[in-house]
Amino acid sequence: MKRHKIAIIGSGNIGTDLMIKVKRLSETLEVAGLIGIDPKSDGIARAQRLGIAVCCSGLGDYLASEASEGVALVFDATSAGAHAQHDSILADRGIRRVDLTPAAIGPFIVPSVNLDSNLSAPNVNMVTCGGQATIPIVAAISAVAPVRYAEIIAAIASKSAGPGTRANIDEFTETTSRAIELVGGAEHGKAIIILNPANPPITMRDTVLCLCERANHDEIRASVLEMVAQVADYVPGYRLKHEVQIEEVGDNAPLVLADYDMRFTGLKVSVFLEVEGAAHYLPSYAGNLDIMTSAALRTAERILSKGAVG
Repeated sequence: MKRHKIAIIGSGNIGTDLMIKVKRLSETLEVAGLIGIDPKSDGIARAQRLGIAVCCSGLGDYLASEASEGVALVFDATSAGAHAQHDSILADRGIRRVDLTPAAIGPFIVPSVNLDSNLSAPNVNMVTCGGQATIPIVAAISAVAPVRYAEIIAAIASKSAGPGTRANIDEFTETTSRAIELVGGAEHGKAIIILNPANPPITMRDTVLCLCERANHDEIRASVLEMVAQVADYVPGYRLKHEVQIEEVGDNAPLVLADYDMRFTGLKVSVFLEVEGAAHYLPSYAGNLDIMTSAALRTAERILSKGAVG
């Protein structure tokens, strides 16, 4: 089977985990380079031990090297600010981009929801860890009943939030909120992230609250369960923590939620999730990082297997 050459920008936790996932799991991708800024980082050291070309002097120098010949796609696991520069450089070379930062230059992608309709996009954005975990649930409920309001809370271990995550908290909430609406289908979206300092570290937990029009309760539950199974196909540690909770709200009850003061009649649907990491590189509690790299891997494999031209 033909293997497509890819490169990864970012030798931190996400970039290193992604590199190892491609090496261990992918039958169609080959890592042709890891680009970082710290020659002493663990990611660079691991890449060298694996015989993967490394570059610590910038994307431009990597693209000028023989190691970059034939690279069809680059994952960017750096920061929202850096991605804008990387996107311009890679676009000039006609290289596809899978963006794991909150830069949101390309369309938001959640593989179980909208990947097939964006296979030709030259740059795709993987939203955020909270978005990858919760937007499929919002979309599943939206498929049964119109969602007026969706609020998600992503709780992750402080130890799994590196400097990149902490520097992009504002982008996390803004990007996730927009994607809840654009991809999940909610009329209004709100995202909250909690960094939990508990020791031992907690496994990623996500809460999804949707206010939707009245519909058959069993159909809503079935749609959510089907979506959970689809996500678990590429994120094995993704699962429900409790049964889907559905409550009747009305008649025309006043609700004050986040920035929205509204009167509402319908259903309140609550879904509680857990995301356990595969521990390929990071601890199993770091499901927030694992779901990003797993979703990015699935996205790149589908994009390159379809032979779409960006």
